[in-house]
Amino acid sequence: MSLDVIKHEPNQPADAVIIWLHGLGASGNDFVPMTEHLQFDNANLRFLFPNAPQLPVTINQGMVMPAWYDITDISIDRTIDSKQLRESAQQVHALIDQQIAAGIDSRRIIIAGFSQGGAVGYEAALTYPKALGGLMAHSTYFATANDIQPSDANKALPVLVQHGTQDPVVPEALGRKAADELKSRGYPMTYQTYPMPHSLCLEQVQDMKQWLAARFN
Repeated sequence: MSLDVIKHEPNQPADAVIIWLHGLGASGNDFVPMTEHLQFDNANLRFLFPNAPQLPVTINQGMVMPAWYDITDISIDRTIDSKQLRESAQQVHALIDQQIAAGIDSRRIIIAGFSQGGAVGYEAALTYPKALGGLMAHSTYFATANDIQPSDANKALPVLVQHGTQDPVVPEALGRKAADELKSRGYPMTYQTYPMPHSLCLEQVQDMKQWLAARFN
């Protein structure tokens, strides 16, 4: 089943794409305001904001909500349904395939993900078989680090990891752990922190824009 996607088109024909994955219990609408903040002279950006499927989530008493995968234990190491996560990553791959078929260069496609969406972003971007433009991981963790099968095409994928130092939902230690894992694997990685909880802030968005500008040069 394909994902329901909120699309935002540029004024000129698109030549670059950001696919943005929301967090648990949220929706693609959460990041639509980013379209106003992220504008570039050298990129006509199409934004895709997929909505996660409705799944029962164990840590929330089995309540059905928008979720990329089930979480069965919220301890620091987190126990998740890796099969569901990888199914969500495959759906992101299908979105990337559609963009390439529509004429977008894969190297001008960026994957972004917040919290649970970021965990899917790691799996989707690092395993995609064609070179992508980059990955932005916000307030998230590298859930499949122990058994991911990364593609050679993206072994030099630029990654921006951003995290709040006051995050009570996904502790900053998990963001740092992901960054260290990426560094040990040789990915070009940028790690940035902000004095904020589980959210985004203006300074972060400004840093994001600077990082993205380098991807679209």
